[in-house]
Amino acid sequence: MAPRTLSRSGSEPLWRQLQRELLIRLDAGEFTEQFPGELALAEEYGVSRHTVRQALRQLRADGVVVAERGRQPRVAPPAEIAQPLGALYSLFTSVEAAGLAQHSIVRTFDVRADALVAERLDLEASTPLVYLERLRLAGDEPLAMDRVWLPADVAKPLLQADFTHTSLYGELARRTGIRLDHGREEVHAVIPTAAERTQLACAHDVAAFAINRLSHSQGRPMEWRHTLVRGDRYALTAEFSAAGYRLVSQS
Repeated sequence: MAPRTLSRSGSEPLWRQLQRELLIRLDAGEFTEQFPGELALAEEYGVSRHTVRQALRQLRADGVVVAERGRQPRVAPPAEIAQPLGALYSLFTSVEAAGLAQHSIVRTFDVRADALVAERLDLEASTPLVYLERLRLAGDEPLAMDRVWLPADVAKPLLQADFTHTSLYGELARRTGIRLDHGREEVHAVIPTAAERTQLACAHDVAAFAINRLSHSQGRPMEWRHTLVRGDRYALTAEFSAAGYRLVSQS
């Protein structure tokens, strides 16, 4: 079979042309069974393996292709759980909306003091806080490590709840009458540590979302949360149009 043609007369690098060609073929539904290896692509397009590696490097960075050392590249599976930006979300709800069974392994659930978190909640450093640490699973595979702090003066009734399969926000509303109504969230892309990769059961080349959230109820800071979510199983979404960019709200 004659090699597919890439332009060698223009200014666009061969690796970028190859990257675009592969994206077109992926969008057309090719490679569903198997993604070609470096040597096969080099022969098919008549380019060096170095050129192929450059194209695949960018596809990996964009999360389109997964390529691990010593293994043939493969098409990255779509994220299983999508979460709209701008929503005061419940991970419990998002997982079940994706059709996946979810449960949690509760690592720690107690009352403690944490001066740094207390400051974020506008409290004195020694103020007792309810602390809940869970490993969240979706479809029996780890999805996220979740750590939450709430003021103990209002959140102590939560200590009677079983958080292996229930929503924190649902229990908070049911047991205390408190509903979180607004907040601020920061999302960072991070590389998990070796210990975090072990807990999340993710490959060495999988990044994660680190999400920090400060939530309020009727003007009072009520929740500080840090969540580390596997980037290969989770996506953040937003909507835009000619009229502008609009964050999606959760009903």
